Amino acid sequence: MPSRTSYTSDTPHVSRTSPASEGSGTTDVLVVGGGIIGLVTAWRAARRGLATALVDPAPGGGAAQVAAGMLAAVTELHYGEETLLALNLESARRYPDFVAELTEASGRDLGYRRCGTLAVALDADDRAHLRELHALQQRCGLDAQWLSGRECRRLEPMLAPGVRGGLRVDGDHQIDPRRLAAALVTACERAGVVFHRVWAQRLDVDGDRAVGVTAADGTALTAGQVVLAGGSLSGRLAGVPPELVPPVRPVKGQVLRLAVPERYAPFLSRTVRAVVRGGQLYLVPRENGELVVGATSEELGWDTTVTAGGVYELLRDAHELVPGITELPLTETRAGLRPGSPDNAPLLGPSGLDGLLLATGHHRNGVLLTPVTGDVMGQLLAGGPLPEEARPFTPERFGAPRTQQLEQTV
Repeated sequence: MPSRTSYTSDTPHVSRTSPASEGSGTTDVLVVGGGIIGLVTAWRAARRGLATALVDPAPGGGAAQVAAGMLAAVTELHYGEETLLALNLESARRYPDFVAELTEASGRDLGYRRCGTLAVALDADDRAHLRELHALQQRCGLDAQWLSGRECRRLEPMLAPGVRGGLRVDGDHQIDPRRLAAALVTACERAGVVFHRVWAQRLDVDGDRAVGVTAADGTALTAGQVVLAGGSLSGRLAGVPPELVPPVRPVKGQVLRLAVPERYAPFLSRTVRAVVRGGQLYLVPRENGELVVGATSEELGWDTTVTAGGVYELLRDAHELVPGITELPLTETRAGLRPGSPDNAPLLGPSGLDGLLLATGHHRNGVLLTPVTGDVMGQLLAGGPLPEEARPFTPERFGAPRTQQLEQTV
């Protein structure tokens, strides 16, 4: 499945690449898509003893290279997403053990920080909005503490004097998605996953069953089970029956990275979030001195252009929240595509076509949902039942079949 953009930063070259010229063979599981969701699915399948392959030209790339890595089950809560909240909380609960296991399996540090999150308001309207969010959190039984503006600034002295109040959520943590992706590539290699570094061109169907994919170079890759985990590209794989094409769309996000020189450290001690002029803003400080600022949310199709307007708005709003940010070096600007679904929740489980499973549509929660997605898909691929926590997120919940196959772009 081709993309308009691919990312290779921090992605190690692994030795178990299987070029098309070496032949395809048959595996138990073939995962289409090498982002963090595809990688964790392949890793979990291989750990269960299944012969597993993954097809993607640049495993470890994609949205993980742009994501900020907030593990924010509480502060990401939105009205109407209470069902998704349960899945987010369950995945957050599994994160410490998941990090420990993946760190041991890969030998890599994941940049996991249990630092908490502070969501703040800059004016009366934002304060009212945050108060409403706090009330929703309390109704859902979540742990969030309301703070005055002065208490917020005591926690984070770099905040602007005009901060009117905030929510302290000690249970919302963070991870470095680039390190997470690199660790999953290494763990997959060590578990025996074979990487086919090529685009998947078409799903191959024999009768009423998916039997593999044909790669862009014409190589047939056959498997007992195929998992479509292509992120925002999941709806663009040719050969999927039109009525079963996953309703996944690209949602653009622009992100900035800045460096915090030693003389300014510590700049922020935890993730800081805010609504500024009605738009979401977050600042995520890494232990290595990097500060991630994002993110825009734009329905612009497959466009991944970094725009002057997007950069300006992020810096303007961040400066209003933390005035000292304009003294920091700007080291990177990026734009990526989140895989959005109609209800902003993932599609997990059987597709409706025998032999084809879906793990896609995670939207803004892909990094957070990595542990629980891996566990769910691993259990399914090993022949187990769909876990209870995943039952509200099967593809069949969207009811009416898709009537048009999205065009495959090479």
